[in-house]
Amino acid sequence: MGMGSSFLFLSLLFLFFFSSNSFNSSCPMDLSYVPTFPWDKSQCLEPDRDHCCLTLLSLLGIGLAQHLKDTSTFQLPSEAASSACLSEFQTELATLSIPPSVVTQCFESTQFVTNTSSCAGIVTIKDWIEKVGPMTPVDTSCKHDMAKLTLCGACVDAGKDVLAQLTQIDPNSTKCWYFTVLYALGVVNDFGPKSPGAAACILGLPLDISATKNNNQENKLSRESLLKLVFGFLGALIGVILAFALIVLYRKWERKNRGNARHREFVSNFRASMLPQAGAKWFHLQELERATNGFSQRNLIGQGASGVVYKGTLADGTLVAVKQILDLDSKGDDEFSNEVEIISKIRHRNLLSLRGCCLSSDVLKGRRRYLVYDFMSNGSLADHLFSTGGGRKRLTWPQRKNIILDVARGLAYLHYGLNPAIYHRDIKATNILLDSEMKAKVADFGLAVQNSEGQSHLTTRVAGTHGYLAPEYALYGQLTEKSDVYSFGIVILETMSGRKVLDTSNSLYVLITDWAWTLAKSGKVEGVFEESIKDEGPKGVMERFVLVGILCAHVMVALRPTIADALKMLEGDIDIPRLPDRPLPLSHESFRSSLWLSKSASTTSTSRTRSSLDAV
Repeated sequence: MGMGSSFLFLSLLFLFFFSSNSFNSSCPMDLSYVPTFPWDKSQCLEPDRDHCCLTLLSLLGIGLAQHLKDTSTFQLPSEAASSACLSEFQTELATLSIPPSVVTQCFESTQFVTNTSSCAGIVTIKDWIEKVGPMTPVDTSCKHDMAKLTLCGACVDAGKDVLAQLTQIDPNSTKCWYFTVLYALGVVNDFGPKSPGAAACILGLPLDISATKNNNQENKLSRESLLKLVFGFLGALIGVILAFALIVLYRKWERKNRGNARHREFVSNFRASMLPQAGAKWFHLQELERATNGFSQRNLIGQGASGVVYKGTLADGTLVAVKQILDLDSKGDDEFSNEVEIISKIRHRNLLSLRGCCLSSDVLKGRRRYLVYDFMSNGSLADHLFSTGGGRKRLTWPQRKNIILDVARGLAYLHYGLNPAIYHRDIKATNILLDSEMKAKVADFGLAVQNSEGQSHLTTRVAGTHGYLAPEYALYGQLTEKSDVYSFGIVILETMSGRKVLDTSNSLYVLITDWAWTLAKSGKVEGVFEESIKDEGPKGVMERFVLVGILCAHVMVALRPTIADALKMLEGDIDIPRLPDRPLPLSHESFRSSLWLSKSASTTSTSRTRSSLDAV
């Protein structure tokens, strides 16, 4: 080959590589926003290089978020594309008198290139959905105007929850937080990546206060013109609004009078018919005020979503607990009488029965409703299991055993001793009260319902406490007698271990049933026992109680025993069947993502949560 041919070959080869690199090196992001966006440039004009790098990373995140929105891809396709974008980024910054060398000092050419090891193998939005589910906390908390501080805080907290989920999937991931931020800004937020409020909150990009003020000045002029127009119509509107307000107030006053009249009629009929059947005493409001020292804060012993509970002393010296029901708007007279009717049917040593009630309708104080119970001097089971103070002694094994049996007998009476049966729907440690002899009584029947005769289960509005709700009831509204059995199983495991139903000591939610099942499956049932009782009782009997708890709290409703069979197992009258296998633990990421989908329903289900009658 001659020298001329060699020169021609090398020229063509150079032209090929030059053209190929030029073709692949175009930046797929639009960075024209860099000079015009109101970001704080001062940190990159001063020697503070670390803060400048963080600011530029946030500024570049706007373009990456827009690129994610347009292409569904979290990072750039190649190193050549990344280099081109960084070069273009330098050019845009140069128009602001920021040295180009800052970019090369802050970033590497491979930093923004697609890499499956960056975050749990995620490359596209489709991968994101496969890993964390179609609806995450970010999707619900980062949609709105992030300029509002409370909304911004909620969005950041939601991002931390998603980051914890991704870290569990791949603990070695290095960019999951940045992926979460890009997703929130580019895909979720309604105002888009170039919204100053969204960029400042989600990316942490510092904004230029002076630029913001200039924009405010321009907006002020337009607002002044608008105000002139508004005031022109204001005078005419005032007359219309006043007339409308008077009509509304009159109708409200009329409706209130009619409501008070109906309430007085209800009180009269209730005292004449319902109360004698209930076998409960009618208390006058003045009696309860004297008993509780005017419902003073010193007598307050418990407070929950639906009411507050006071300790009181009647004229004859009897100690009582007086529960004042607060949710008067949502809980009408008919519901109150239904609750009294249910409680009045209960006559069992392990169920807290109603001593009396009071209804009042005062012109100044409005309607008020009260339920009166015997006072339980040893508080609730939760006080003894979970109290961090030194005022309560730890329960002994015999005490725990008797409390579990007492609760089982009380539930068995509700399910089989009454016709129709009553489902409690809120069995939990705070609703199990202890008398002076440490005998347990199931309390708080505010959520209890009667089962329709001949109906095995029914669909109803979900109510209860998260963690204690049976899965089929929490997710699908299917209520059966075994819904109470599930809650009872949780109480057994809490009582035996001293642990709460949900362990939130780290970023994961660990349900007590999953923890106990893991120990039992590995042959370490004794690991469930609280340390203080490990040597207090027969190991075989204590293990039997734990196994019954696991069986009662099984995810599958068909595999739970009835409360009657559970009681026989606890007493040793029948053998415990082999523990059936469980589905995925409820702390598994697939289940936790489904919990976020039903969070609004879960909020409704816990809106009437009680604490200790709510502490009686």
